[in-house]
Amino acid sequence: MRKINILYAITKLELGGAQKHCLSLITNLDKSKYNIFLFTAKEGLLLNDALAIDGLSVKASSFLERSLNPLKDFLALSEIYRFIKKNNIDVVHTHSSKAGILGRFAAKFAKAKVVLHTVHGWSFNDYQRFLTRYLYIWLERLAAQFSDRIIVVSDSDREKGLRNHIGNDNKYMLIRYGINLNEFSGNDRDIKEELGLNKHDLVVGMIACFKPQKSPLDFIKLAYLVNKTIADVKFILIGDGILRKGIERLILKLKLQKQVILLGWRNDIPAILSAIDIFVLTSLWEGLPITALEAMASFRPVVATDTGGISEIIQEGNTGFLVSPGDMNNMAQVLRMLLGDESLRRQIAQKARSSLNSNFTIDAMVRNTRDLYEDLIKRCQD
Repeated sequence: MRKINILYAITKLELGGAQKHCLSLITNLDKSKYNIFLFTAKEGLLLNDALAIDGLSVKASSFLERSLNPLKDFLALSEIYRFIKKNNIDVVHTHSSKAGILGRFAAKFAKAKVVLHTVHGWSFNDYQRFLTRYLYIWLERLAAQFSDRIIVVSDSDREKGLRNHIGNDNKYMLIRYGINLNEFSGNDRDIKEELGLNKHDLVVGMIACFKPQKSPLDFIKLAYLVNKTIADVKFILIGDGILRKGIERLILKLKLQKQVILLGWRNDIPAILSAIDIFVLTSLWEGLPITALEAMASFRPVVATDTGGISEIIQEGNTGFLVSPGDMNNMAQVLRMLLGDESLRRQIAQKARSSLNSNFTIDAMVRNTRDLYEDLIKRCQD
């Protein structure tokens, strides 16, 4: 039997959960059974990582981008369609919102045998204008008709999709994010010094793209609230993006230059997590944040906004703490409690790590996805 040709499509290979998930699948699939192709934007922090994967053919597009652009979107759709036809693609598996819509439309037109999409948080949210939100919901409903399966990483995303009449329950399958638990078990003793921190500094950290979804300005407000009562706490923010200048202005306005450190994007996330005492996430909406899983795997207590599927991995007061989106006063209160109680931090962190069962491993994620591919391909052949 010939190898199965699989095309993955993802909008941009920035440092995020969707991108890590996609590259983990590509890296760990059996190359003796699959010819693997990737269609993505020509820029992205993880693009070189993708290019370095043995057996992967990468198509970097000049037209695929996150923002709406009717001309470029049409050209990207046409490009994906031609790529599917040229390479005799059997399975199209899309990730992220823009590539998810365009890729599934192209797969339908090109008559690919199997079409799947993984939801890493939906393209629509409650913070959008009504017409924008309705347009995305309508496009997701249409694309769902072209999908053999819609994979979700949280029950929350499945429920949200069904509430908005996107596909039916039989189309959905839950496959959790998989991470390498051992990768996050270490302790880099030199990283604090490298970051300009003192050995005994208490450190609060967040990893996020600087975009409205992650609400990084709230992270700066949080630092201000905490430092009013605990002056020696350091806050480190890992990431970058369109809100960077606004973040820098707010740091200056609140006189937090000595308390807040902007690290930009980093490829040594396990080492960074070993340097912090508490991980926070200030998102306004989410699917299931992989950074929270990584922090839990690193034996770090997590304090996050209660969005999307995060309540499926964090039990309030047991394996972490949840607050309402935007409620930095409450989050600051939780942080003060944790910062003042090392024993509680260790207790929460241990419980968080222990809660990550085999469902959250890369092996389980790859196995479940591979089995789904093979089941759907077999149905096409029967």
